Amino acid sequence: MRHSLPHAPQFYVTAPQPCPYLHGRAERKLFTALVGENATELNNALSRQGFRRSQNVLYRPSCESCMACMSARIRVADFKPSRTQRRVQSRNAGLRRVATSAWATEEQYELFRSYLDVRHADGGMADMDIFEFASMIEETPVRTRVIEYRAAGVEGGRFKQGDDQLIAVCLTDILDDGLSLVYSFYEPELEHFSLGTHIILDHIEMARSSGLPYVYLGYWVPGSRKMDYKARFSALEIYKGGVWQPIGTPDAHNSDTHPLSIAPIVEQVARITLPQTK
Repeated sequence: MRHSLPHAPQFYVTAPQPCPYLHGRAERKLFTALVGENATELNNALSRQGFRRSQNVLYRPSCESCMACMSARIRVADFKPSRTQRRVQSRNAGLRRVATSAWATEEQYELFRSYLDVRHADGGMADMDIFEFASMIEETPVRTRVIEYRAAGVEGGRFKQGDDQLIAVCLTDILDDGLSLVYSFYEPELEHFSLGTHIILDHIEMARSSGLPYVYLGYWVPGSRKMDYKARFSALEIYKGGVWQPIGTPDAHNSDTHPLSIAPIVEQVARITLPQTK
């Protein structure tokens, strides 16, 4: 179904399908194409309103009877690592960060396949071939980087400095107010190193050094074990009720939503603030 505003991008809504995060629930997405000369401005504006990018599409959950999925971001200036996170930083000190253009390689795809086979064998990406992977990486109309993390292997429970081996990868958008982690994957056999946490911690440092106030983490879903790790970062905000707010106590967001309290799609679209067109 299509919805639009005057002189604005057209918005569509997907048909309901099984939710990948909460068993027994159905998900539906509101989305629009990310194309044209105003793609960067649109990506910036909608990212601040809970949307996420996937290739040349911006989307946001718009489920009929649930509002569990909430966009999450970290306030860089206020972030303080926990003791556990400081240990992760120390453990991964030997990793070398390499920022590259949004260009897919066979080496990245091999790591991606290993990650999926171990961590998400039954997920929606399980059957992605190298061409679909390349599309995920390269089809971007905005400023995007591939952040690689490399080492020369592992010795004595630590990474050896070097760049012989690709350990982790993050596809990252550079917004006007932060870094947005679009998708990340890493060597699944190195669970001890908490590489997913390291990627986020390193992006916080990159944002801080670039003067960017936020790191966008994608969606946080209370009640989903897959998403629990995001709530462990201090200075975390969630986009709820049309505003960004501190997460507070994560358990406070577990309540169910009555279907009649969810605004119709037309109203949701009408509330979206769009960038000024040139």
